[in-house]
Amino acid sequence: MGCGRNFRRILNGLCTRVRHTEDCRPSGGPGSMPPSGVRLYIQDHHVVMDNGIIQVTLSKPGGIVTGIRYNGIDNVLEIRNNESNRGYWDVVWNAMDGGKAGIFEVIHATNFTVIKDEEEQVELSFSRPWDPSLRGKLVPLNIDKRFVLLRGSSGFYTYAIYEHVGSSEWPAFSLGETRIAFKLRKDKFHYMAVADNRQRLMPLPDDRLPGRCHALAYQEAVLLVSPVNPELRGEVDDKYQYSCENKDNKVHGWISMNPPVGFWQITPSDEFRSGGPVKQNLTSHVGPTTLAVFLGSHYAGEELSPKFEQGEAWKKVFGPIFIYLNSTMNVEDALTLWNDAKQQMLVEVQSWPYNFPASEDFLSADQRGNVIGRLLVSDKYVCDDVMPASGAYVGLAPPGDAGSWQKECKGYQFWTRASGDGYFSINNVRPGDYNLYAWVPGFIGDYRNEAAITIASGCRIDVGEILYKPPRDGPTLWEIGIPDRSAAEFYIPDTNPKYLNKIFVNHPEKFRQHGLWERYSELYPNEDLVYTVGESDYSKDWFFAQVTRKKEDGTYQGTTWQIKFKLDNVHQGGTYKLRMAIASSTLAELQVRVNNPNTNRPLFTSRLFGRDNSIARLGIHGLYWLFNVDIQGGLLTEGENTIYLTQPRNQSPFQGIMYDYIRLEAPTV
Repeated sequence: MGCGRNFRRILNGLCTRVRHTEDCRPSGGPGSMPPSGVRLYIQDHHVVMDNGIIQVTLSKPGGIVTGIRYNGIDNVLEIRNNESNRGYWDVVWNAMDGGKAGIFEVIHATNFTVIKDEEEQVELSFSRPWDPSLRGKLVPLNIDKRFVLLRGSSGFYTYAIYEHVGSSEWPAFSLGETRIAFKLRKDKFHYMAVADNRQRLMPLPDDRLPGRCHALAYQEAVLLVSPVNPELRGEVDDKYQYSCENKDNKVHGWISMNPPVGFWQITPSDEFRSGGPVKQNLTSHVGPTTLAVFLGSHYAGEELSPKFEQGEAWKKVFGPIFIYLNSTMNVEDALTLWNDAKQQMLVEVQSWPYNFPASEDFLSADQRGNVIGRLLVSDKYVCDDVMPASGAYVGLAPPGDAGSWQKECKGYQFWTRASGDGYFSINNVRPGDYNLYAWVPGFIGDYRNEAAITIASGCRIDVGEILYKPPRDGPTLWEIGIPDRSAAEFYIPDTNPKYLNKIFVNHPEKFRQHGLWERYSELYPNEDLVYTVGESDYSKDWFFAQVTRKKEDGTYQGTTWQIKFKLDNVHQGGTYKLRMAIASSTLAELQVRVNNPNTNRPLFTSRLFGRDNSIARLGIHGLYWLFNVDIQGGLLTEGENTIYLTQPRNQSPFQGIMYDYIRLEAPTV
């Protein structure tokens, strides 16, 4: 691996011995001069920004990052790759007029403009206007990619403005994904960090070539059988194991040990991401690759792909994000670069919104507004008094129905967490019309303030005390799980040893191990799960996903789970309420029957719903659903009762449901 004994020694206890030292600081490399003003060099086919610490080279007029020079490394990007495959913005889009679908396009600009060329800052624009002659060839968007280098900065910023013009000449289309990707040198960047407890020496891209790996259940996952580093033999490599929720996806990247250099992608704000704070996206993965995903359907489905009508006017700013590089003198201190990157992330978050972007489409702090208030919860069956919405997620998103924010993907969203007393402050909101939304861990359902909120520049709106009344008809007879929009509290088995990724052994996110869906058929080869209220423990007896069962002939069958419970008294004329909060669904159907599993027509069916694919992509949740089922008292008996939950769809091992929380309520008397 090129780093000898020191490298081996660093890897031992990698997650427990990370230290921060005074040597962990930006460096211009051996013999470099102190940071100077920013210089711009314009060549025939390239343009170079240089501030004495970092030098960034971009293609002209394409706006592809072809080189990043730092700390004695002539180029931290993969020099073996074509220039267009090093650092680039891209889109995946679909024509809506019967044309092509799933078109992957690296954004090559056609116009280059110097926006600002000063000692304190250089800002460059690489734009690509669209016109009807490009119909069906390029995504119908005007795209302006910006790159910014500041004096004394150990990194650079990039953002982009996308625009679909409100003219009949502009065709309808959908935008499946947009992101920026960086491909780093595989001979140097071997250590990846996504979180304090998700960082490791990674396989090489060569390890995914035929002969070095075996394909697993889908193309992104492989079993390493002959990796370059023999210590990784027998492990699974899968980019989805390193996915992250938006709220936690602030910094990730890679470390080179020779020389000890870190490359980090820092996202200081979620306002331009779709799907809200718990939407999951890819981060860094084998390549070595680091991504900033702005729009994507992963863990949600096509509902998170914005669809634009012909002539629909739309404009949005994605970013800026910060590409940060750091270094240290000694290889023994290389892992401290992660701690330094986290500190820099906090600096960037505190600096948001930035005051330096030159585009009038990016709004500074004095052009934005703020909303404050207090959220309370009223549920008389939990507490006679109103309760503070402790830790609630409170946000502003474009107007819609309650919960619509999780599928919203065209506008901006602004989220915060309420304090223990329910107080919240949503800051730096772009002007516009919004609804105030919230959801409260520990309670089902979604809150939406009926009155729309209009944000103007410089405003400070106090909504006062607002009250959320979660769905509730009567007292709780029994409940399974915790209402937190995740299936993490349920039984997650150990993976089959042949599918092991060592990083997730004794890890709080063990659900990211590959192949867990197969364990259901092993645990329940003939009969399905039966859960007995008052005896069973959902952390041990409720499998985290209701998946299909694999049969001996290789086909799959649907499954029916049972919830057994006793009732001492039944109100025959009353209506009981079954609340089922769903954390994820993939091409599934949920049918409910009561005390008779063989009725042709279920009491309730969701019909086919959900396309988030969270089972295959190793996420413990996708989109949130809430089903409320009326059970007439005449269907229940005093003594033993059984609710049957059937998921009949059976074309794939990945079809299934993850439950968040289930509750049966008695009628009010």
